[in-house]
Amino acid sequence: MSTAEKIAVEKSKAAPPAIRNQKPRVNIESLTHRNLLEGEFWRPVFDVPSEQFLDHMWQMKNSLYGEKKLMKVLENVAPGKFIEDAARGFRVAPMVVRVTPYLLSLIDWKDPWNDPIRRQFIPLAEQLEMDHPMLTLDSLHEQKDAPVDGLTHRYTDKALFLPLNTCPVYCRFCTRSYAVGKETDTVEKVNLKINPKRWEEAYTYIASRPELEDIVISGGDTYNLPAKHIRAIGERLLALPNIRRIRFATKGLAVMPMKMLSDDDWFTAISDVEKMGRKKHVHVCIHTHFNHPTEITDISRQAMNKLFEHGITVRNQTVLQRGVNDDANTMALLIKRLGEINVHPYYVYQHDMVQGVEDLRTSLQQACDIEKAVRGVTAGFNTPTFVVDAPQGGGKRDAHSYEHYNRDTGISVYTAPSVKKDTFFYYYDPLHSLSDDMRENWKDPKKRQEMHEDATAQAKAGLE
Repeated sequence: MSTAEKIAVEKSKAAPPAIRNQKPRVNIESLTHRNLLEGEFWRPVFDVPSEQFLDHMWQMKNSLYGEKKLMKVLENVAPGKFIEDAARGFRVAPMVVRVTPYLLSLIDWKDPWNDPIRRQFIPLAEQLEMDHPMLTLDSLHEQKDAPVDGLTHRYTDKALFLPLNTCPVYCRFCTRSYAVGKETDTVEKVNLKINPKRWEEAYTYIASRPELEDIVISGGDTYNLPAKHIRAIGERLLALPNIRRIRFATKGLAVMPMKMLSDDDWFTAISDVEKMGRKKHVHVCIHTHFNHPTEITDISRQAMNKLFEHGITVRNQTVLQRGVNDDANTMALLIKRLGEINVHPYYVYQHDMVQGVEDLRTSLQQACDIEKAVRGVTAGFNTPTFVVDAPQGGGKRDAHSYEHYNRDTGISVYTAPSVKKDTFFYYYDPLHSLSDDMRENWKDPKKRQEMHEDATAQAKAGLE
């Protein structure tokens, strides 16, 4: 044994050095973000074996599309009073109902009134709130910023491409309720059905604008595009020399993750497009949409593992919703659980001003408070940015970057110099977050105008 080796042995026998300033140990049982739902949790609602439930075709065929199908299933799991309330809610909803068996199985049917997943998909009449008087159907002005049907060009280098108008599920709060899904008693939809001829107009426009580098493919939902269309759209965009980034947007990973495990054609198509992009040094990724920790199960983990193994980046965009994720603990758990399955928490959106879902909106102050509370829960790159997608087409603004915010009237004012210069954009807190007196003021058109003019004046003064 050499001298150096003898010294090393003697050192190993010595007492370990004292560790100073160490943080208290965390109880491993508190790391609940690692505990994902496993087993045949769907059995109380759908008594089918794993091979059926985990087949995306079974999920699609048994999706509850329309009120009648949903009610038939609910008769076996939900209280009668709940079913009656839901039936009344559907009559005034701007979106038709469509829910996958997977999603329905995650709802706590012992208390469906307060379940965070139920709130997002099944409206209850007793919980609905009056729409804000400043609400419009296409609040983000996507159609006004569309040079051709189904293509919104707002940011200089980015465009939103909408090749279809259907989804595997229909969220109550969909900001695109002006086009997505079938018409309802309250909304006449814009036609954005699958149509390759319409897509050609979008491709031609994109090719004609060399500044366009980033294309978001949404809808509707790209999950509902056949594999051949995923491949065709990807190849067509990758052939354009100006394109540097392509994002396929889908909520499907959150509501039907088994598609990634059982639909080999679709997975191969998206994987091949990603590989083609990598060879061309174009970043192709997926953007998805989880809103609550209970939406993330072991099936989700398996789906994300497969995407991760193939080098496909997945980012998440959450919508802040009352009674769903509007507290710091729930949001922190969601963020940590997304990180657990290698999904990058990208955005948390302040709820858009969408018709018929005022009960789901929160105040802007609540978003700012939650953002402050969750920052530091995990690494900065895995912490989402809280944004307001400014109504009237201002684009995404940091939630706390307002020029003026009156918490009494609920009016916040934003600017977007790089999007639409010298323009003010206004977001309005939900009426239920305001005082009784202020809610009365919003009913008066004259006082409404005065509040709006005052907010504008305050914003201008702050910029001078």
